[in-house]
Amino acid sequence: MSLDSLPDAGRTPAARLSVQEFIDSAPVGARQRLVALIGLVVMVAEGLDITIASFVYPHVMHDWGTPIGVVTTIVTTGVLSMAIGGVVAGPLADRYGRKGVTTAGVLVFGAATAAMALATGIGLFALLRVVACLGLGAVAPGVMAIVADATPARCRASVVALAFSGIAAGTVAGGFLASAVIPGHGWQLLLALCGLAPLLLVPLVVTCVPESVSVLVARGRPVEDIHTSLALLVPGRDMSHVDLTRVRHEEREPEQLREIVLSRSYTRITLLIWVCYFALLGVVYLLLNYLPLMTARAGLTAARTGAVVALFGVGTLCGQLLASFGLRRYDRFRFLALAAALSAVAVCAAAAAGTGHARMYALVFALGVFLGGSMGSLQAVGALAYPAALRATGMGWMTGVGRVGTLASGLLGGMLIGAGWGISGILYALSAPLALTAVAALLLHDGEGRRP
Repeated sequence: MSLDSLPDAGRTPAARLSVQEFIDSAPVGARQRLVALIGLVVMVAEGLDITIASFVYPHVMHDWGTPIGVVTTIVTTGVLSMAIGGVVAGPLADRYGRKGVTTAGVLVFGAATAAMALATGIGLFALLRVVACLGLGAVAPGVMAIVADATPARCRASVVALAFSGIAAGTVAGGFLASAVIPGHGWQLLLALCGLAPLLLVPLVVTCVPESVSVLVARGRPVEDIHTSLALLVPGRDMSHVDLTRVRHEEREPEQLREIVLSRSYTRITLLIWVCYFALLGVVYLLLNYLPLMTARAGLTAARTGAVVALFGVGTLCGQLLASFGLRRYDRFRFLALAAALSAVAVCAAAAAGTGHARMYALVFALGVFLGGSMGSLQAVGALAYPAALRATGMGWMTGVGRVGTLASGLLGGMLIGAGWGISGILYALSAPLALTAVAALLLHDGEGRRP
């Protein structure tokens, strides 16, 4: 396509809207809904992959005689690999294209997980898991950035939160899938299914998801490429009044990536968001990994322990869906502050209730709802915090910091349990980082009003 063949290509002086302003002014179309749905399904696949590993490790220990220390090393290295994947993939996605980097991440974690089913020893199994985690870490920042870029500003926060809820949905589905597949068919088939499934999504991503237009404009790509991507995203609308080369100030590309952290405009915002990610992911990770052990040591039967964990997982999913609907009407910073504060109240109430009371189950479910709402709204805060051209970079670094929080919480949880702390004491301790998150969210709200 030549430049002259574009609609009113020669009338640049009369153009009034940038490409992002054009997307914001248009109604949400079928292609934008499809992009959000694909992002949701990819996140479900990521949640599945993360979850099924915890069901596979006990069988690996039994079948191969693998020591618990080796499994702990694999888990820890996997978390670090996910952090590295996010930190590296974010800038690559913003520089070379979010669609391509995200697709590569799906291919990597899908193929590596499927190959784990063929491993005959712990060495190859561990190597493949680390590679899979590298791909897992690379996917989320790209998906969230693609969904945010394709959605008009008026509903961007809620759609991002909805897409992110796929991880919680995958976590819940992973538990049911593992219980259905492993007893009759073995853990190898579970790995094969959860590895091959995301590979089936790759053709859908390649054919149906356009490259982020803001990245194309900020990188000075040819006008024909920008027009093609914009027409695919918002088909059938007159683009004669759109300047396909115009970049708004907030869409510009900094001369150096470090500006996203070190500039006067973003340092405060970045640090506060990192605090939220570190604290929230740490709390959620500690509960997911140690709640079964804590409840079992408190005297609950295996059936009741399973019920507690299931209620927490379902509550988390409900909370993230609630955040998606709530962010349509309410400020994302205040929503995050309220959800984090309610999480702190719920965790203290669950600690006070003790394991011997039936109301603890309701409190654990409520805690899952509030933590899920916190995580969903935090994704919206992170996705909208930075210029569109650097959105994946910002989210990649944020998730990397969050993964460090999960490592810290894992070590802290093990130390507290080893020191003899009961479930009530640990739950009381978790109220502190949740309260810190609520305060940081309010400070973010104040900073947003004063940001240039």
